[in-house]
Amino acid sequence: MTEEKQTEKLLQITREDRRDLEKYIQEFFEFLPLAVSIINPLGIILDSNQAFQKLTGYKKIEVIGKRMEDLFLKKENFRGLLKKKISGLTRKMNLLTKEKKKIPVNMAISIRKDGEGNFIGYFIALSDISAFENLRKNLEKKVKERTKNLEIKTQEIKESRTALMNILEDAEEAKKEAEIERDKTLAIFENFPEGLLFFDKENRISSINPKVKNFFDIEPEKIIGKTIKNLREFPSLSPLVEILGTELKGIYRKELELRKNLILEVSTIPVIRIEEKIGTLVILRDVTREKTIERLKTEFVSISAHQLRTPLSAIKWTLRMILDGDLGKISREQREFLKKTYLSNERMIHLINDLLNITRIEEGRFLYNVKKQDIIEIAEEVINSAKERAQRKKLRFEFQKPRERIPKLELDSEKISLVFQNLIDNAINYTNPGGFVKVSVKYLKNKKEVLISVKDSGIGIPKDQQKRIFSRFFRGVNAIKTETEGTGLGLFIAKNIVEAHSGKIWFESEENKGTTFYFTLPVSEEF
Repeated sequence: MTEEKQTEKLLQITREDRRDLEKYIQEFFEFLPLAVSIINPLGIILDSNQAFQKLTGYKKIEVIGKRMEDLFLKKENFRGLLKKKISGLTRKMNLLTKEKKKIPVNMAISIRKDGEGNFIGYFIALSDISAFENLRKNLEKKVKERTKNLEIKTQEIKESRTALMNILEDAEEAKKEAEIERDKTLAIFENFPEGLLFFDKENRISSINPKVKNFFDIEPEKIIGKTIKNLREFPSLSPLVEILGTELKGIYRKELELRKNLILEVSTIPVIRIEEKIGTLVILRDVTREKTIERLKTEFVSISAHQLRTPLSAIKWTLRMILDGDLGKISREQREFLKKTYLSNERMIHLINDLLNITRIEEGRFLYNVKKQDIIEIAEEVINSAKERAQRKKLRFEFQKPRERIPKLELDSEKISLVFQNLIDNAINYTNPGGFVKVSVKYLKNKKEVLISVKDSGIGIPKDQQKRIFSRFFRGVNAIKTETEGTGLGLFIAKNIVEAHSGKIWFESEENKGTTFYFTLPVSEEF
């Protein structure tokens, strides 16, 4: 082998070693955990490693060719460092990532030179010092807080010493005032006109007043300290325990008939102190006299209504016979007068029927013929009889039936028909010509109930009068102006009918925009 060939071979080996070294350096540069970039003398980024890309959020293709100063919050500071052309410079800088997030970094600058020693740019190394900065700030903050707390505690100790002296001076006076307040509270409790029982948070009786002793004929010392469960041992208290339950449930004005001549109204009130329940107060009000008056009033209304019903029915059929020509011909003028009389008589009969329904509701004998019925058939019967009136008034009347078949419901068809009639009559009466009335029936299978709604575009119910809408004899001011005739009993009766069937009734309304009444009826058996 000639000397020339040996030299060539050595050069080839050297070149391969150089390529391997350059590849190693490049791989080392790429996977170096320190964020490093290479920039030219003008500050243009020529290359960057993966750590640099991860820190800045820029991909390599995005960052190459970008001005390095654009990555810092204060560009002028970076430019000033480059001008110095000094290796080993380090500065704290604020880096701006691709997402414009500000990261505190420690920046180190090293000058790049070629093989001949010529200046060709810089190496820029960045290390994230966010954690260090946060730690430093937290330490400074804690030092300040501790210092402030020490100052506050020192001041508090001084103030506490002064306050303690004042408290000691006022303690005796406060004790006397507390005893006076206790005596006042005890006097009120003992002389309260209603019966009072106080249960502590463990449902043990801690206090009762003399009224309770009179109601139940029992000595206080026998039941003080007893739990609600233990009160079952006393026969006279058993009816009260049945109403209250073992967990002392919330009750408002629930009736308890202890004896023929003693009816109590039971209510419970949770006693709360600083958001913590400390017990339950049971109030027993003697309503015997009110109930007696109410019963006498109901009996009077019932007797009066029955006495009026017979002559009114006779008048009705007599007038009907005259109008139908059974008693001979009558003139047009006579017919008009008789029709007005007939309609007035019908209104009186309707009022009497409403009054009788109210007495039956109050006496608890309202539902008579409860059996399985088809709610759609009942609704259609009432709707068909109301369609003619809606058409005369030029109302758009719609009945939306459910898509699926509804099971038959346990109900009194006559009474449920009355609910439909009252709600639909109101919708027609209080909706202006050109409006609409929509009745819909839905089967809520998951809730095991049927939902009925009657919607109109009528006059609505004023917001300040909505709480009284189900009260007896109540009619809204705008309803009276629109329809002078009316008793204010229809919704009261409808509510009681629905609730007697274990259903619920409610409404949504906005004045001059319309009203929607809803009521539900339970489904006892499915298909």
